[in-house]
Amino acid sequence: MDGELVFYTNPMSRGRIVRWMLEETGAPYRTELVAFGATKTPAFLAVNPMGKVPALRHGETVITEGAAICAYLADAFPEAGLAPAPGDRLRGAYYRWLFFGAGPFEAATSNQALGFVVPENRESMIGYGRIATVLDVLEEAVSRHDHLLGAQFTAADVYVGSQIGFGMMFRTIAPRPAFERYWTRISARPAAVRAREIDDALMPREPA
Repeated sequence: MDGELVFYTNPMSRGRIVRWMLEETGAPYRTELVAFGATKTPAFLAVNPMGKVPALRHGETVITEGAAICAYLADAFPEAGLAPAPGDRLRGAYYRWLFFGAGPFEAATSNQALGFVVPENRESMIGYGRIATVLDVLEEAVSRHDHLLGAQFTAADVYVGSQIGFGMMFRTIAPRPAFERYWTRISARPAAVRAREIDDALMPREPA
């Protein structure tokens, strides 16, 4: 696809997920660093009215939301093999886990971190029900094969795997052995290593 890729991010944000995805595609891109205090400026709100990073501009197309950006990049650069081909039945599982990560998993872990507990017998009012159920389902999924779709590494692994890694790092989820094995395996990919090195180099330096 034609058009420059411009990546709006902050190295202390979920933009690290998109950085990894960009590195997996192998496509050239330009990084625009956005300070947290600058996300509400008119210039950045013109890119993302939600006033948050990450965001991606591809030519005249703007994509926001981490899972959406990952899915877009997988389709925009099919030669990278980061999504099942259109028409492949594995596409169903691919969408399932991308949306699972962006929906039940993130909501459940965020609510737990904020101290919100679903009241007894009110599980049907919230999409994920109970966090224990979410984590059990995810544990089973990452235990079956090397990747969520089996042999093929996809954008779903980038997105869901990153959330598992962040969750264990920030202690919003318990480090179950299955999560640790999965994260150790996928985070060793060359693109993941490159992405971390790039973002770590962009982290603010503490005064001497």
